Amino acid sequence: MSSLDKMWISFASMGFMMISMGLIYFSRYKINNKIVKFVFALVAYVLLIIGFISMIYIVFSGPTGRA
Repeated sequence: MSSLDKMWISFASMGFMMISMGLIYFSRYKINNKIVKFVFALVAYVLLIIGFISMIYIVFSGPTGRA
């Protein structure tokens, strides 16, 4: 995988984490319906886990070694 591909994956990971922060905020403080609150929280935590796993992959895969 090239360095440019790793950059885009890391940007997507950070985006997933930011979206999950917003969804968790809305599910805790702004939404009153319990079903919608659960769906928002579930999506937020799934995005958070995907972002975390992809960031761990990027960090531990190391440099590409190509010039």
